Amino acid sequence: MAITLAFDVYGTLIDTAGVTEALKQYVGDRAAAFSGLWRDKQLEYSFRRGLMQNYQSFAVCTRNALDYACAHFHADIPQAAREKLMAGYKTLPVFPDAAEGLEDLRSAGFRMFAFSNGLAQDVSGLLRNAGIDRYFAGVVSVDEVRSFKPNPAVYCHFLRRAQSTGGAAWLISGNPFDVIGAISAGMRGAWIQRSAEAVFDPWEIAPTITVSNIRDLRGAITGFTEK
Repeated sequence: MAITLAFDVYGTLIDTAGVTEALKQYVGDRAAAFSGLWRDKQLEYSFRRGLMQNYQSFAVCTRNALDYACAHFHADIPQAAREKLMAGYKTLPVFPDAAEGLEDLRSAGFRMFAFSNGLAQDVSGLLRNAGIDRYFAGVVSVDEVRSFKPNPAVYCHFLRRAQSTGGAAWLISGNPFDVIGAISAGMRGAWIQRSAEAVFDPWEIAPTITVSNIRDLRGAITGFTEK
């Protein structure tokens, strides 16, 4: 069976910090901190909704998180501007190593899917805008099962949709919680550690492999499977 790669999108292929520049006109030099809190709350709200089984889409979590960040920073950002920031989330920039790394993986024969908390149409638009949609056989969204990573059900859903098995499927993510969730559900997990300061959660579950960028994935996965 060909190796299947499930690429997380936000924080792995697409840089969520890309909203920082747009935020500067509203919060000035607090833009980076605002962006970081927005992202943290976005994920927290998805975790909480998954646990509560009170599902709303990732877009709703993102909007709720934006409103929280505005309240936290006492930022009086008008509603029209908030809608503009939300629209900007659909055109976030791609990480510079993505296209080259994906091309290398495709040439090696890996089956690749985008696998995201985001709505399928939002993810497809992001990948298309970034010019990397052609590398993927499809987009698998957790919205199809109305839950969020790291619920084991969403990883099982990916395997069904991709017609793969845990031993032949890798989750590729820059988010440690996602890697841990995939491995816990029976997949292999590659952590993209983009910063030397990034810390992987000190649990009993470690990444199958760790690389600093997508360009290194082909060699690392091939080396692991040939052991």
